[in-house]
Amino acid sequence: MTRRRAARWRALVSVVVGAVAVLAASSAAVGAPSTPSPSGHQKNAPLLRDVLESTARGFVTAKSALDKSRKRQLELALDVAQIQGRLDTLTPQVNQIAVQSYRQGRLGPIAALLSSASPDSFIAQATMLEELNRVNANKINALTEARTKVTAAKADIDAEVRQQQRQATAMAKQKLAAEKQLALLRGPGLADGLVAATSPVAKPAPGFANGNWPAEACNKSDPTTSGCVTSRTLHAYTEVKRAGFTRFVGCYRSGGPYEHPKGRACDWSLQGSGFSPAKTQDQKMYGNNLTAFLVRNADRLGIYYIIWYRQIWMPATGWKSYSGPSDHTDHVHMSML
Repeated sequence: MTRRRAARWRALVSVVVGAVAVLAASSAAVGAPSTPSPSGHQKNAPLLRDVLESTARGFVTAKSALDKSRKRQLELALDVAQIQGRLDTLTPQVNQIAVQSYRQGRLGPIAALLSSASPDSFIAQATMLEELNRVNANKINALTEARTKVTAAKADIDAEVRQQQRQATAMAKQKLAAEKQLALLRGPGLADGLVAATSPVAKPAPGFANGNWPAEACNKSDPTTSGCVTSRTLHAYTEVKRAGFTRFVGCYRSGGPYEHPKGRACDWSLQGSGFSPAKTQDQKMYGNNLTAFLVRNADRLGIYYIIWYRQIWMPATGWKSYSGPSDHTDHVHMSML
């Protein structure tokens, strides 16, 4: 190949590579929703890579089962108290029947006939005798039934206690697993007092069944971008807005391995538009109160984790220091299960 032909070939390759790069950049720009992004989110946060979603789901499931078991235990305890009261009433009566039967024997029609002065008197005594025996039999049966019920209820309580122990153990394991994962990137101490405001109660999200939040597709229009969100994320977005937090927010964002491109995360800004770190007491308190609302309604909304002001909160761990690529001083991050 001559030098002139080699030069023309290199020039052609350079033009093609440049064209491909331009087309790729244009394609990415067209496909991505146009919304501002918080600082630091261009990088992959290693903390979120280490925190397994299954840990949060497992903890929430165990906590729900534990709450149900405690409620059931309370109901059983009330049943035992009521049945025990009936036992206390019936036992002396049945004991008295037993004593009389031992001393006198069961009075039958023949004995009543022998002690009767007339046929009319015999019929009256026999009728009374039959009624007395029926009442005594009912009392004995009621006592036996009450004893059976109280024994069964106490056995059910023991079973509920064992269930609670199993769920507490499961929760402890999930918490320990999350602790180990978070320990790798834990900052130098926790910020106290960030979640101190009174928060309204959110409406429960649909889909919570048997302590589990089922997986959802990103198939609802994101009200903040041209992208999509899950039904659960949209519900949380609506509830946060209804609670009075109406400043700028962005949810769907393409690219990356975490919740934004799955439609399961929103970034709540402290500003009316865009993102910038808190500069005033009002902005800081806005973030605090928004965070308080999310934490206190986590079970109702299906919260996976929250990041705010160098802190991360998960149901299994509570508040821990966070030192990812974004310090989250310019927005509250909300991820959904």
